[in-house]
Amino acid sequence: MSVAKGRDAERVAADYLREHGFTILWQNVRIGALEVDLVAKKDELVVIVEVRARGEGSLVKPLASVGFEKRRHLLRAARGLWRGRLKKMPDVERVRIDVIAISDRLEWIQGAITEQDG
Repeated sequence: MSVAKGRDAERVAADYLREHGFTILWQNVRIGALEVDLVAKKDELVVIVEVRARGEGSLVKPLASVGFEKRRHLLRAARGLWRGRLKKMPDVERVRIDVIAISDRLEWIQGAITEQDG
């Protein structure tokens, strides 16, 4: 996946979240050596979103590309975001890790990654 395609997919995902009532807090936020594609908020919920895109003819579908190491990375990033930024926000009660997969259509998997994955 090219950088331009990745950024385009992130833009599409961010627009989709906005259409569903979310505010984008950060895009491509770094937590130490880790990076998170999108962090969005709606009411008391913050979602950390991994955006995956694959072109036509790709052997690996977007969701299948989120392997064990990527799940561990996202869990570590979520913990770091909580400690560093989110727990200081008075109206944040829940944090969830979602995946938005973009190929010939957009698929939003809410709660795609949990503590049991890491």
